Amino acid sequence: MAYKIIALDLDGTLVNSNKELTKATKTSLIEAQEKGIKLVLASGRPVKGIQPLADELKLAEYGGYILSLNGSFVLDCKTKEVMYANYFPDEMIKPICEYAREHNAAALSYDNELVITENPEDEYVKIEAQINNMDIKKVDDLISYIDYKINKILVVGEPWYMAELTKDMNEKFSDRVEVYRSSPFFIEVVPKGVDKAESLKRLLEKIDIKREELIACGDGYNDVSMVKYAGLGVAMANGCEDIKKVADYITASNDEDGIAKVVEKFV
Repeated sequence: MAYKIIALDLDGTLVNSNKELTKATKTSLIEAQEKGIKLVLASGRPVKGIQPLADELKLAEYGGYILSLNGSFVLDCKTKEVMYANYFPDEMIKPICEYAREHNAAALSYDNELVITENPEDEYVKIEAQINNMDIKKVDDLISYIDYKINKILVVGEPWYMAELTKDMNEKFSDRVEVYRSSPFFIEVVPKGVDKAESLKRLLEKIDIKREELIACGDGYNDVSMVKYAGLGVAMANGCEDIKKVADYITASNDEDGIAKVVEKFV
């Protein structure tokens, strides 16, 4: 199969444990784009948290895409056209934020280039801000503050506790929103029907590329759908067991240039 497009999760996949894009991985992906391969950076991060990597990989020059917030928002890097957007249901902001308060978990969302939360000192809120290179803004009441369209709410906390809450939140809210973990300490709450696979499907239809021509690489729970959907689904050696079960191929870890090895083998 001649592959035409590669979708890449970021944390735990494209970048190493230090959140860095290694020279070998960068070189391989630039060379792939020179051969006409398109890249999609597919992450739970907001656009601001993805843009530096998109710039480093020259996606605007080669015509790549950003799939942010787990697929809620898809951007053409060259034209700046919004290819797809799905917004959080307004009526669900209050119940999700209240649920987080009642269960002593921190909730956050985004306001342009800021992380907004009632819990700015929470260690996992700080991790999210650091990952995306965003400042944190404390708000007294997240529910009343959000009077504009958002794409997701993130609930954060200790990994063991987030595992419990994910199950409980799905039982309570899965008929109205999607609830899943993107990392052991992050619970993504996004509009119904939003995940990376669904957004990739919409993007491929617009740019006339078949799913069989897609390589998708990931390591986490929120990557399972796109790895399963792709013509070639790739799990990282450091990935969770759920993703390894559905992958067609398991590459080296993100600290061993696993993505560069995929490009070398299949592109």
